[in-house]
Amino acid sequence: MKFSLSLLLLCFTISAAHSSYESLQQNPNYHAYKEQSSEGFSINSKPSLEDLWGPFWAYQGIQSFAHLPFQNCLMIDKDSSNDSELFDIAIIGVPFDTATSFRSGTRFGPQGIRSASMRQDKWRGFNFRAGINPFDNWANILDCGDIPVTPMDNTLALKQMQLAYKQLLSLPGNTSVVPRYMSLGGDHSILLPILQGLYEVYGEITVIHFDSHLDTWAPDKYPSFWSSNTSEFTHGSMLWLAHKYGLMAQENNLHVGLRTRLSDDGWEDYEEDNAVGFKRIVADALLDEDGLSKVVDQILKTLPKDKPVYISVDIDVLDPSAAPGTGTMEVGGLTNRELIHILRKMKGLNIVGADVVEVSPPYDTAEITTTAAAQIAYELMTLMVENGPITEEFINKNKKVLAHSGEDLRLTALDRIIDEERKYQINRLFN
Repeated sequence: MKFSLSLLLLCFTISAAHSSYESLQQNPNYHAYKEQSSEGFSINSKPSLEDLWGPFWAYQGIQSFAHLPFQNCLMIDKDSSNDSELFDIAIIGVPFDTATSFRSGTRFGPQGIRSASMRQDKWRGFNFRAGINPFDNWANILDCGDIPVTPMDNTLALKQMQLAYKQLLSLPGNTSVVPRYMSLGGDHSILLPILQGLYEVYGEITVIHFDSHLDTWAPDKYPSFWSSNTSEFTHGSMLWLAHKYGLMAQENNLHVGLRTRLSDDGWEDYEEDNAVGFKRIVADALLDEDGLSKVVDQILKTLPKDKPVYISVDIDVLDPSAAPGTGTMEVGGLTNRELIHILRKMKGLNIVGADVVEVSPPYDTAEITTTAAAQIAYELMTLMVENGPITEEFINKNKKVLAHSGEDLRLTALDRIIDEERKYQINRLFN
């Protein structure tokens, strides 16, 4: 009897609580996650449309990088743009992969990285390693979409990428004089038109190149009877071409994470790499005692503190266990943690742009590679924000236009390649 009375009382209590909760839910001002007044009404008596429909879960919404505002920046007219269109840092996708020498698929890289970034957003964007939220700081950051690069013709693709970066870097910034771009590749050859565009603004650029491969190979390292001047443009020769056309600093460029096999039976590749102006840190250097600290020290001693620096990250710098979704894997690479640690130590350098390239989603497993790439892009944008706005004083101090045969290389670097291709084809027809 006593048990029956207790059970009856419990049922009555639950029924009363359920009835009270249903009554509260029917109140249009009720919000389950806001503090309620003693009468059961929300302190914010009338929710806004933003309150009702603004927040969303990570997997919802239009797929921009980290849910950033989207704008097709290539459609902005710099002569008639208004303040609402101005930005300081932007994601730009470059879905180009027809200059690769092995597995393709990096044309899907930008969208894959964006998809993997969906758990990043302004509301949970605080970087505990840096102590700032890059998405909620001085910089206006957005996603500029993709450059519509043709997969049919590399000569045309070069022209498209050249003109796109020239146009993007001619736009005024919001707080910065000129915006910075976080490029998502695409194969690594996209670095050549990026450097050409940056050269027009800053002059020579110092490059730190995270990669398992040198990418300073001369075209004759890819022997074939069939060739053209455009065929020189590959994801393994773009740094050689950048040096040839005077876009990079003549010294103190740096490779980090090398472990590739070399050509022939000697050190000729390294000798050519020296001539292109690079120093090298191999992946095995991390195995030495205090190897990680020594690698960081060497990077900071090599890179200039007062010059424009560009960071290029080929995802294959990571070990295949950390990045299987790429075109030319090399075993024995860096871990995610090691790479992020090295990037964090680069705070204070004058970073004018960055990229993450060679992400090939068709070869990825469980989004391991795209997730790593999205995190690296986030860390690189954090560095840009930490560096502060780009000023006119910095640009004027470092800008140096080189001359070659009486021409301004800022305007002719890739045009020259295209012109040489036309001449090559004409000579084949009439000679």
